[in-house]
Amino acid sequence: MSKRRLVITAVVAEGRTHAEVAAEYGVSRSWVTRLVGRYRVEGEAAFEPRSRRPISSPTKIDSGVTDHIVNLRQSLSDSGLDAGPHTIRWHLETHHGIVVSVSTIRRRLLAAGLIEPAPKKRPKSSYTRFEAELPNQTWQSDFTHVWLADRTHTEIITWLDDHSRYALHVSAHRRITGRIVVETFNKTADQHGFPASTLTDNGMVYTTRFSGGKGGRNAFETTLADLGITQKNSSPNHPTTCGKVERFQQTMKKWLTAQPPANTLNELQTRIDTFVNNYNHHRPHRSLDRTTPAIAYKRLPKTGPTNNGAGPHYRIRRDRIDKRGAISLRRAGRMHHIGIGRAHKATPVILLIDDLDIRVIATETGELLRHLKLNPNIGYQPQTKNQETP
Repeated sequence: MSKRRLVITAVVAEGRTHAEVAAEYGVSRSWVTRLVGRYRVEGEAAFEPRSRRPISSPTKIDSGVTDHIVNLRQSLSDSGLDAGPHTIRWHLETHHGIVVSVSTIRRRLLAAGLIEPAPKKRPKSSYTRFEAELPNQTWQSDFTHVWLADRTHTEIITWLDDHSRYALHVSAHRRITGRIVVETFNKTADQHGFPASTLTDNGMVYTTRFSGGKGGRNAFETTLADLGITQKNSSPNHPTTCGKVERFQQTMKKWLTAQPPANTLNELQTRIDTFVNNYNHHRPHRSLDRTTPAIAYKRLPKTGPTNNGAGPHYRIRRDRIDKRGAISLRRAGRMHHIGIGRAHKATPVILLIDDLDIRVIATETGELLRHLKLNPNIGYQPQTKNQETP
C-alpha cells in the first residue's frame, strides 16, 4: 500500500489529526494537508503522484524550425562552410526571421545525431588573446598547400589583417618563394596601404633569423626595414601566435575540399576569389560580434608604418548608446554626455578619441554616427552643426 493511501486513510477514515499523521509517517504537515485536500476534490486519483510534466512549454520549438536547423547544417556542411550552432543561428535570424538560442540549436543537432558532445575544453579565459586595435596595425601572413586534380602541388599565400580578419590578399602559386612574398606584400600594400607591422612564422621566405647568420637579411626583411615596418615572428613551437591566418587557411581549405578539384592554377585562383569574397563580405565572424571582416576593416581609420594618426591622447572605447540617445565620456575628471539621437538608442558603438576630436562609429555597420570637437567646458554636447567637424 502506498504512503499516500495510508496517509489519506489515517486522516479521513480514522479521524486522526494532520500533525499526528505527519509525525508518524515522517512527512511535513503541509504535505498531508495538500494531499487530503486533493483527495476531497479528485477522489482516488490522489493516491497516485501527479505528472511532473509542465502544462506548457513556451520555449519549445516546432518541427518546422527543427527541420530548418537540420537542413541548414546539411547544406552548409556540404558546401564546406562553417555549420556550427552559432553560424546556424545567424542564418536562421538573417535569412528566415527565426530567432532560436544557440543552446537550443545544439540540442537539436545532438538529438539528430549530426554532432557529438564536445569534450571538455580548456576555457577561453585561460588564453592570452591579442588583437590589433586598428586596421593595418598588424598583417599576418602564411602559406598552405593544395593539390590540383592531376595531383600537381601548389601553394597559397595569404595576407590577413589582424584587427578585422579581412583577407587582404590570397593567391595560388606553384611554389612560394621569397620573391613572391615581397611581390604579394607590395601588391597588397598598393591596394590597402602599408601596415605598421607584420606577423609571420619563421619560414625562410619570411625571415633568416634561424639560418645561422648566413646571407644576412632576405628580401622581405630588407623591404620591411626600408619602409620602417616592424617585423614580428612567432616563437618556435607556438603556432597559436599566428592563429588568425592559420584558422582562415583551415576554413578556406575545408571549402576548397568540398568543391571539385581544380584542373589548373587559374581555375584554383577563381575558386579562391569566390571564397574570399564570401568570407570578407557575406560571412559573419563570431569574434567580430557577428559582423563581416569587410565592415570591421573599413569602420576604423587605418594606421601605418610612419604615421598612425594617433596623437598622445589617442584611445579607442567600445560603448552602447543609452535610452536617451547619448553616450557618456569622462575627460580630465569631468563627465561629458554626447548626443547621438534617440533613433540610435541601444546601438553598440566604437569611440575613436584623439584628445578633443571624437568619432562615434556604429559597431555593426561601420556608419559614422557623429564626428565632433568636444567642448570641455560643458557637460552635454548637443547635436548642433557648429560643433560638428567637417
